[in-house]
Amino acid sequence: MQATDRPEGSATPATGPAGHPETDADRASLSILQVLEPSGGGSGRHFLDLCHGLSRRGHRVEAVFSPLRAEESFVRELKSLGLPAIHKVEMTRSPGRADIASWKKLNRIISRGSFDIIHGHSSKAGALARLRLPGRHVPRIYTPHAFRTMDPTLGSSGRKLFGSVETFLGRFLTDHLICVSEDEYRHAVTLGIPENRMSVIVNGVSQPVKDMAMTVRASFGITPETFVFGFVGRLSHQKAPERLIEAFRHAAAKLPEAHLIMIGFGEQDAPVRAAIAASGLQSRIHLTSAFSGPQAIPAFDCLVMPSRYEAMSYVMLEAAAAGRPIISTAVGGATTAVEEGATGIIVPNDGDSTKLASAMITLAEPAKYQAFRAAADHARARFALDVMIDKTEAVYKMLGTRR
Repeated sequence: MQATDRPEGSATPATGPAGHPETDADRASLSILQVLEPSGGGSGRHFLDLCHGLSRRGHRVEAVFSPLRAEESFVRELKSLGLPAIHKVEMTRSPGRADIASWKKLNRIISRGSFDIIHGHSSKAGALARLRLPGRHVPRIYTPHAFRTMDPTLGSSGRKLFGSVETFLGRFLTDHLICVSEDEYRHAVTLGIPENRMSVIVNGVSQPVKDMAMTVRASFGITPETFVFGFVGRLSHQKAPERLIEAFRHAAAKLPEAHLIMIGFGEQDAPVRAAIAASGLQSRIHLTSAFSGPQAIPAFDCLVMPSRYEAMSYVMLEAAAAGRPIISTAVGGATTAVEEGATGIIVPNDGDSTKLASAMITLAEPAKYQAFRAAADHARARFALDVMIDKTEAVYKMLGTRR
């Protein structure tokens, strides 16, 4: 692997692709096309951070996104970056005939631009950005942000289909694949993707410019002394918000003063609201999309991640950077962000909400919570956004020298 998975401290002195001192050629600006389909969650945050960070370093960055599932906050922030061009290409989440039109439009953008690097994010945009005719080509980079085949609930036929596609694209049409955790890297190896064309670059996070903990709590009438569990993520099958609602229902009797704040929206918005109503805990479970994750997390005493699968959750990193203990299912990246028994608790990813509830009850016990919080606070500086940008930029330059 060309990049490590545990960025620590400040960036090291600038070096070229093979670790040699950086040259004028290394410092030359690149023309980069970033391509994304889903704008929510960690992939959207990663996309924005890369576009912004690379642009600030003097590279020409153009962005392609799909308006079909684009969140308003994502579009606003993307437009605020001042990129030379932002392109809309309609991309559906599921495979279908519409992909042909999407691919043609994307390739018109590619053919009109003089790009040095094309970087696709997540499965759909990653596939469309890499599909090309044989011969000389602009280097294609892919960041899966969790392979579809990492979902433990995916059936055998789906696993075979999606796995075959990822294997073909990874072996034959990908110049470099960036994994965001060691778990994702190991999974890519099982798909037969060559290890010499992969790196592990953990997502980096920046600290929020303003602590909005009191504002977030006050918006729900929650006092500073109240214990608050928190969730941030798309209301989707992957993120499994219904697991957390059920777990909180189990834990509520033993934690009669605790509240749960859920930040997000998505395709399961209606079922999630129905589950909250059915729980009988509407006064203690609060669902909103009015705040971002970095704004809301300081208001939490503990982040709970009930996901079915992840690669490396930005939300976990944001919570770790804020010094908050984390309860997570055993998904990709959990062991990167959580030191089991010290900064949080990792529970089996088997759909048993009582195990989540038990962890919530354990962590909220005052004496134990103070120990968890102290350890989490001590570990908060492990991940830095600039390190992620440094390592991604190094991959781009490495590929650029091979053209």
